Amino acid sequence: MPVKAFGGGIDYNLQMMTFETYRREVTTLTTFVTHFCNDKHSDLPREARTIGIRYGTETAEPIETTLCDGCAETVAYGIARLQGCPYDEKPKCRKCSDPCYERPMWKRVAAIMRYSGMKLGLTKVRKKIRFWSGA
Repeated sequence: MPVKAFGGGIDYNLQMMTFETYRREVTTLTTFVTHFCNDKHSDLPREARTIGIRYGTETAEPIETTLCDGCAETVAYGIARLQGCPYDEKPKCRKCSDPCYERPMWKRVAAIMRYSGMKLGLTKVRKKIRFWSGA
């Protein structure tokens, strides 16, 4: 089935992403933004939020999280862009030939992903060290 790309025309070589890919991308985005918000926005008012996962006709169990308004807006923006992404195999957004993120939001999401990626990676290393040291 041809897919209308974000930038305009129809690309007959693109395939829509699978529901599983979409679910994984939404979960990753939400997890990274939640970690960032917990560390950087602890002084801002935050609310419990439910992030629904719906793509086409399929749905998955929603994600429960607590975010400030700015981070909730970032997640909503990312999900909207993800729903419009025509690629099944996600290219890195920085290398995408037809980027769908507006530049300021792209920079914001990139900073969040960079921060949370380091933080989550270090958490895994610490857990492995504790496991192997018997602590």
